[in-house]
Amino acid sequence: MKIDRLIGILSILLQQDRVTAPYLAETFEVSRRTIQRDLEALCKAGIPIATTQGAGGGISVMEGYRIDRTLLTSSDMQAILAGLRSLDSVSGTNRYAQLMEKMSAGTSSVLAGDNHILIDLASWYKASLAEKIELIHSAIEQGKTIRFHYYAPRGESDRTVEPYYLVFQWASWYVWGWCRGKEDFRLFKLNRMTELAAGEMFEKRRAAYPNLRTERVFPANVQVKAIISGKYKWRLIEEYGAGCYVEQPDGRCLFSFGFTDRDQILTWILSFQGEAELLEPVDLRDELRQIGETLGKTYERT
Repeated sequence: MKIDRLIGILSILLQQDRVTAPYLAETFEVSRRTIQRDLEALCKAGIPIATTQGAGGGISVMEGYRIDRTLLTSSDMQAILAGLRSLDSVSGTNRYAQLMEKMSAGTSSVLAGDNHILIDLASWYKASLAEKIELIHSAIEQGKTIRFHYYAPRGESDRTVEPYYLVFQWASWYVWGWCRGKEDFRLFKLNRMTELAAGEMFEKRRAAYPNLRTERVFPANVQVKAIISGKYKWRLIEEYGAGCYVEQPDGRCLFSFGFTDRDQILTWILSFQGEAELLEPVDLRDELRQIGETLGKTYERT
């Protein structure tokens, strides 16, 4: 992408005294004419670039701009590298690592040292997820719709969406876009999609960045109280934080938290395999009892 190349060229110019157009063209695998257009774009952006002809000549940032030479320190570049590697973990390519190498060309010290931050954004569904991310990313860049069959708690449906953002949130990948069926912006989870395909070109709308505050997307509609075995402290802390329970004299935990929907509560309580008692909401206790009776009949020995 052009923006990637512009950042890479600027980084090289800030780190080296002088480079040649053929060197930049070879580094970024484009023509010299493309490099010339990129340099013109940087000049229009306010970067004072000088070109010197003849032996010993080349392209450089004007001397008066040297104060910004430390725009990206070694620590900065290491942090950027960690982020780029995290994107490679789901893209199925080395695209972002290669970009980083181009940005750091000519300064071997930038990537030296310990790579002590490792971020992997992949999931158990890495193989299929990488393909979906690449297809959606390409559709966003090209301004194409995406079509897919979607599985949601309230049922299945076929959707056509104008995609705007790929989002990694709550340990999962989503796409934010305009759903033509609902005529509104929606957030769709990639793992719930099948039959994903790119569609036709569309005219882009004004799309603000999605408001992904947890309390907005997952509002605490139902307040829950439960008594849970103390051996599950680790799970309560991992899922909801250390302040979600009060330890009782007998070692059990009095849990209190807000859930989005009732079905989620039932599934969650049952996952403790009988070592959690739901206190509130009271009406859900009857539903849990009925589920227990149904399970008993299902697994009753004949």
